[in-house]
Amino acid sequence: MAYLTLKGINKIYPNGYHAVHDFNLEIEKGEFIVFVGSSGCGKSTTLRMIAGLEDISSGEFLINGEYANDKGPREREIAMVFQSYALYPQMSVYDNLAFGLTLQGVDEDVIDQKVKHVAHILGLTDYLDRMPRALSGGQRQRVAVGRAIIRKVGIFLMDEPLSNLDAKQRVTMRAEIAQIHRETGATTIYVTHDQIEAMTLADRIVIMKTGYVQQVGTPYELYFKPANLFVAGFIGEPPMNFIRRTVHDGCIQIGDTKLDISAKLGTLTKTYEGKDVHFGFRPEAIVLGKQDNAYVLDAKVELTEMLGDNTNVYVNIADANAILKVNPHDTPETDSDIVFSIPFDRVYLFDSETENVIDTEGATAAV
Repeated sequence: MAYLTLKGINKIYPNGYHAVHDFNLEIEKGEFIVFVGSSGCGKSTTLRMIAGLEDISSGEFLINGEYANDKGPREREIAMVFQSYALYPQMSVYDNLAFGLTLQGVDEDVIDQKVKHVAHILGLTDYLDRMPRALSGGQRQRVAVGRAIIRKVGIFLMDEPLSNLDAKQRVTMRAEIAQIHRETGATTIYVTHDQIEAMTLADRIVIMKTGYVQQVGTPYELYFKPANLFVAGFIGEPPMNFIRRTVHDGCIQIGDTKLDISAKLGTLTKTYEGKDVHFGFRPEAIVLGKQDNAYVLDAKVELTEMLGDNTNVYVNIADANAILKVNPHDTPETDSDIVFSIPFDRVYLFDSETENVIDTEGATAAV
């Protein structure tokens, strides 16, 4: 196991493109860290700098407290799993798994023992004589993971390893990767654009946007305590609903309903007078009908999606659209008028200029 430190890491390409801005992170031994964000946010570039496949333009990268900027990939003792599997097509599964150990000059008997052990862990025992082209996508990905873990390095890097798999295979492989991490205890950094992978695998998640870190935290923290509008809208499926309104006398107007948000704004109520805020709530936070200690809104149902365990209800609230997640047994009719409640403690307010969360109990948005 290894611990990693990234201090003020920047990546600037020769054409002047600034891909990663002032990236700072401490990664503990044995931690499972996930970098998540949309395409082009800098997550894979950061991973490649950690791997030694990209030069660091400025900043310090340390492995176990030792300066590692100038170390090559092999010197960093890192194993990497790529999106494309990167298997040797002319080699059998056995030889693909054994290749790294063979290069290191490991004794054949030891190699055979390790290959068979890893194959057993990953359910590949019956496929050791097959060539990669004879395997399914999920099986090839297992070989790629196996080739990484067989080397017993302290750091695993995974760059969107499940993106080429179908939905069922992704669920299976997520569980297998989580199990492998528990068994090996290796420090793991995993890159994905899929928030479900991030939420189910990570000890901590790093959310990135256009090269900047937006928030670092546990899945719980990112879901329940988002730092800004981007994080709140990125984490959660369906995403959080946002309604932008102007504050007057501590209230906002949504349709014919006036909502008193002064308790949420607290001491900042006067500061936000005449300013816009985003009123946010998650689709699953609502309750159909009127409820005490909650904001109550009227809406018109435009569309419903029955998903089995729940129904997504697309509604119009005055001039705003929102998605509500309800019990499938309580699915309202299309074109019907409904009333729903949002408990006070499930509502978020965001500054419309800075897009930071307005949190009077913790970090407060700058205005």
